Amino acid sequence: MTQKVALVTGSARGIGLATTAKFLEDGWKVVRVDWDAPALEASAEGLGDVHDIVADISLEADVDALVANVTELTGGGINALVNNAGIADFGPMEDTDFARWRRIMSINLDGTFLMSQGFIPLLKARRGAIVNIASISALRASTLRVAYGTSKAAVAHLTEQQAAELGEFGVRANCVAPGPVRTKLAMAVHTPEIIAAYHDAIPLNRYGQEEELAEAICWLCSDKASYVNGQTLAVDGGFESTGIGLPALRG
Repeated sequence: MTQKVALVTGSARGIGLATTAKFLEDGWKVVRVDWDAPALEASAEGLGDVHDIVADISLEADVDALVANVTELTGGGINALVNNAGIADFGPMEDTDFARWRRIMSINLDGTFLMSQGFIPLLKARRGAIVNIASISALRASTLRVAYGTSKAAVAHLTEQQAAELGEFGVRANCVAPGPVRTKLAMAVHTPEIIAAYHDAIPLNRYGQEEELAEAICWLCSDKASYVNGQTLAVDGGFESTGIGLPALRG
């Protein structure tokens, strides 16, 4: 198979779906992975050259089966792995019990590790690229994010470990840290007060667009970024530069 192949997790909606569309626009084939079968099916209409697989990346058995499936599908190689799947669950530290902590870690960190480890042979075969999706919460502390922020900070460090270990095989690993993004979910749960607070705190005075994140992700996977390795790229409109926390998010 000479066509480039990307595997994108959490691709039934949001940034993952936008990234899929960008890869397709650039002529890639995309394997989409998500645990939400109805959403994956609903979002497939009109996409084109995609292969959809339902899997829970936090489960080692699911990842093993996924690796076997993709190995057969692609002939044993992929050009890019985008670890986008993640969950956000915010709350005060004292209200975050261990079950809540483990639920967030199991997807955001464990799943990213399992996927990256499982697909190393397929990435080596094509000297491919890993892009992990963290968050601006990986770079700056804020209220209500003890589990989420810690999981994403760990993803950023995992990226550096991957870059250090896999570089000699021609496999690059980088991380994208989105700031506030105008997804359907974000707009559904953010109050007008929170939206205004974000606009005031972001130098560009607006939320990011899913397509803007997709552009950065696909660039890091492309040959145009062939000497970029082990980096965390904040795609946040300058949000990370403006300080720590937002009082409006404390409630």
